Amino acid sequence: MARFYRYRLPPWARYWLLVCERCTLPIVIFQAIRTIFFPTTFDVLLLGILIGIFFAFYLEWI
Repeated sequence: MARFYRYRLPPWARYWLLVCERCTLPIVIFQAIRTIFFPTTFDVLLLGILIGIFFAFYLEWI
């Protein structure tokens, strides 16, 4: 299995990866609040996916 090294990416790709990494927490918080008030199956599924993406960035899997 090939390891993903973010520092081997071109500068423009590293920039967009950093932008996505910084934007995930506010999106997760917004989605969590939305899921609390309007709980639908889609919102719960989307929140789970967003939390997974956030932890992947946090643990530097991406």
